[in-house]
Amino acid sequence: MKLSKLLFFVIFLMFFSVKGWSHEIRPAYLQITQTEENSYQLLWKVPRRGDLVISLRPVFPEGFTLKETERYRITGDAKIFNFELEADRPLAGEQISIHNLNKTLVDVLVTVKYLNGEKVTLIVKPENPQVTLPGKTEKWEVVKTYTILGVEHILFGIDHLLFVLALIIITKGFGKIVRTITAFTLAHSITLSMAVLGVANLPGPPVEAVIALSIVFLAVEIIKNIQGKETLTSKKPWLVAFTFGLLHGFGFAGALADVGLPQTEIPLALAFFNIGVEVGQILFVVTTLAVIWLLQRYKKWPIWLKKAPAYAIGTLAAFWVIERILLF
Repeated sequence: MKLSKLLFFVIFLMFFSVKGWSHEIRPAYLQITQTEENSYQLLWKVPRRGDLVISLRPVFPEGFTLKETERYRITGDAKIFNFELEADRPLAGEQISIHNLNKTLVDVLVTVKYLNGEKVTLIVKPENPQVTLPGKTEKWEVVKTYTILGVEHILFGIDHLLFVLALIIITKGFGKIVRTITAFTLAHSITLSMAVLGVANLPGPPVEAVIALSIVFLAVEIIKNIQGKETLTSKKPWLVAFTFGLLHGFGFAGALADVGLPQTEIPLALAFFNIGVEVGQILFVVTTLAVIWLLQRYKKWPIWLKKAPAYAIGTLAAFWVIERILLF
């Protein structure tokens, strides 16, 4: 098999193996609210993908009794349980664990609201599925938790990455790429902050559909560019990046709303979620530019092979457009 055909086959498999993965597997969410001295209400939100629900459950130490208070309910991307937790001692300082977490790639965001007004936010990772619940909010824990969530959101958010990839392919020159990615960053930072702070918002399903449509648009622009046609995107990629970046910011806000923010540390959590997104985005951009540089050094690629990524990106994004419209 010729190298060009092999490369096309690899690109085909890479994109179509993730055709249904338009978003990352979002974290599970455990919210614990203290109602009396030794009583708590629990909301347990487990991610789902189609009919598949990840088999996870919180486990508490001996002396803590967990009882389901109502039948679970299913939303678009999660299965939600409600429990009551009765204890013979305070929960602060106790260790809890997440059963089966070490068999997954899913994180668990844990928030605890105490009667005295303190709120604790922390993250539980698959490699260490146990955590000790502190009695008060630690700023460093908020910084670490939301930075990690931001990095993971962008690196596992395939639709956002494909948009950035398409921008990189169509934009010529390192300086121009830097300005374009900066415009995208600035735009989604603005709308993410506005949405989280309640200044402006848009309904999630239409936003997600238009985000997918923006990727289709860039895929078409790549093809035109390869054919030698000058377009708005090739002339002013920063303008297109900024415009669509505003919509992507609302998409980021939807993900952040799903996991929640610590009410006593909203600005801090928002800032470091955004920083995490940017760190993940920079890692992706640097890696992509390095791969493109290596491929360009190898040989001059035929036109049909240069078009292959655009067709793969466009086809996948078109599938998402239809899928998301059907979910309205």
